[in-house]
Amino acid sequence: MLNDDQLNSYHKHGYCVIENFKNLAQCQLLQQRAKQIVNQFSAADISIFSTREQQRNADDYFLSSGDKIRCFFEEEAIDEKGNITVDKDLAINKLGHAMHQYDATFRHFSTDQKIQKICRQIGFKDPRLLQSMYIFKQPRIGGVVDIHQDSTFLYTEPMSVVGFWFALEDATLENGCLWGMPGGQKTPLEKIMKRKKNGLGIKFQQLADNQYQEQDFVPLPVKAGTLIMFDGRFPHFSKANRSAKTRHAYTLHIIEGQAQYPEYNWLQREDKQEFPSFEQLLAMDAL
Repeated sequence: MLNDDQLNSYHKHGYCVIENFKNLAQCQLLQQRAKQIVNQFSAADISIFSTREQQRNADDYFLSSGDKIRCFFEEEAIDEKGNITVDKDLAINKLGHAMHQYDATFRHFSTDQKIQKICRQIGFKDPRLLQSMYIFKQPRIGGVVDIHQDSTFLYTEPMSVVGFWFALEDATLENGCLWGMPGGQKTPLEKIMKRKKNGLGIKFQQLADNQYQEQDFVPLPVKAGTLIMFDGRFPHFSKANRSAKTRHAYTLHIIEGQAQYPEYNWLQREDKQEFPSFEQLLAMDAL
């Protein structure tokens, strides 16, 4: 549960920071499992992940990953000929986007009773676990993530997505911690990313021009085990990691099940199943 200060921060500033939400053993277990997934991954299918507008890779490998566990490469880990330039375990940008459902270790981490209680506390009636991402933020090549609002990519009507960002390692100014704009959740949603009607690739629909200024953002360095929770309209970004250290983090996105989830959203389940509730995920472990 959030204390009064944390709840007030979430409503006033659009985010709150909860230290020691996970213990180091839980963080290390998730890191170990992520490494196993990467080691089992075949590099035959390469999809380079970027959030720089249309540079964001929108090939079928990405668009069909909503109900799967897939690896995505850092842009700087692949040369012009498509060859991996660093060790594979240092070349992956992220895992996505359904570890919370289809991997037991991630599922256990994601269905924490504390997360469920927070969802109820901030007003969810029917919380649904939409997406999970494991972000590596690799040393020296960990890419910039430009200023964005999560509702751009995970839009519902009314808007409902909340991001749960777990630091699995210390996130510092040197290795690319989050930066956020306090109160920025009160700004309009700037754009929506949509699938093109032919299903090939994505496009952005511009809704506003928020003209963000970097001086309006504050750094959010945190220790491993910390949860940063933020509203879907909260503008945030992270700088490149040019340090010698990784900055592993796990992000879980939750939406309101009673909200409308448009067919034009990029994340669609190929199996046509509904997005799972906490109860449905917990039942999988009971089988």
